[in-house]
Amino acid sequence: MFSHVMLGSKDIERSKRFYDALLGVLGAGEPFRSQAPSGHTRLFYRHDGCSFGVTEPINGEEATYANGGTIGFKCNSPEQVQQFHDVAVANGGTTCEDPPGLREGNLGAMYLAYVRDPDGNKLCAVYRPK
Repeated sequence: MFSHVMLGSKDIERSKRFYDALLGVLGAGEPFRSQAPSGHTRLFYRHDGCSFGVTEPINGEEATYANGGTIGFKCNSPEQVQQFHDVAVANGGTTCEDPPGLREGNLGAMYLAYVRDPDGNKLCAVYRPK
């Protein structure tokens, strides 16, 4: 369904340090760095056929996060959910919502962890047991 997801950043090098560590937990390597025709820097992380980008906003406006928006990252185990959370916090992210753990609801059981990146974007680590 999605080709990529991209977030804006107020500090691209801070975001690179954060996402290098965080997405490394999921197996993503070093990002591809590109420059938009406007001169703004963009980073693209690629893994399992998906792309995740971080950019300096090319319109020159300040990067902001979406109120109500969340980007979910698929994890392979409850332990990877916890590691995702812990690496995020250790690299400048902050915990949000409930502590990492099992949630049961109308969508079934899943392990979740919610964090905000250094720019305030809300991220979720998700593992759904089979």
